[in-house]
Amino acid sequence: MITTHDTLGKRQTIASIKLVRFFERFWVGVREWRERQRVRATLSDLSDWELMDIGITRGEIDYVASNRDIDPRGI
Repeated sequence: MITTHDTLGKRQTIASIKLVRFFERFWVGVREWRERQRVRATLSDLSDWELMDIGITRGEIDYVASNRDIDPRGI
């Protein structure tokens, strides 16, 4: 079995390192999902006039929440 040592000198197997990395990626995914849900809920609470002021329609809320780095207007 291949082992490595962390910064504190504690032994770790490759399997345990992969498991930690899996949970780190999983937790990042959960945090991103929760952020998208928060953005989606916030935008859904706005009136149609307020959405029009920021340049999106109700039909674009899911797109904007999932792709916040992309401008839906193509600007």
